[in-house]
Amino acid sequence: MEVVKIEKMRKTYVMGEVLLYALRELDLSIEQGQYVAIMGPSGSGKSTLLNLLGCLDRPTSGKYFLNGQDVSSLDDSELSKIRGKEIGFIFQSYNLIAQLNVMENIELPMFYQGFSFAASAERAEELGVMVGLGDRMKHRPFELSGGQQQRVAIARALANDPVVLLADEPTGNLDSASGAEILAILDELHQRNKTLIVVTHDQSIAQRAQRTIHLLDGRIDRDFLN
Repeated sequence: MEVVKIEKMRKTYVMGEVLLYALRELDLSIEQGQYVAIMGPSGSGKSTLLNLLGCLDRPTSGKYFLNGQDVSSLDDSELSKIRGKEIGFIFQSYNLIAQLNVMENIELPMFYQGFSFAASAERAEELGVMVGLGDRMKHRPFELSGGQQQRVAIARALANDPVVLLADEPTGNLDSASGAEILAILDELHQRNKTLIVVTHDQSIAQRAQRTIHLLDGRIDRDFLN
């Protein structure tokens, strides 16, 4: 089953009198459970593609089907609902809320989706244990290492059981040991049939994925199985 399907996607920006092509007629499909790495030099379109896949932006033209639904022309409110239900984000800088503890950070997406207090607490505990933070649930982000903060971010991204997980340089701020631990969690999620899309500049990270897509000048330059 195709979780992501892109047809003739184009994204352009107007810079004064210059038309900048960030993505050019992109075609792409990603199956349920695939672990995909997206690579490419600076300016190749990686960030633009990630924003479009995450429903943070809309294409200039073309179609984007997420879990079978055409989301390419939805308004901001509708896109926000899709992000909350269907997409989990893992950021390089973690993006945790400093005033909330681990438990509360993980629960936050479920609060916006109307989970009951008991249901969100149970799922947050389960996810905290899954990422190895069962004994840190009452700690706040400043009391955690970078690797532990990224574990919280992964648990939070999983809270609503999204159809796709998007990770933007998920080990970029971590030392090699902490980074390896995060990558091991991503490997485990892949084994659990989660659909993962990871943007990275690191070839060793990309090699852990099932498939690598290399962008160049807004086009898919290479697309191969590892």
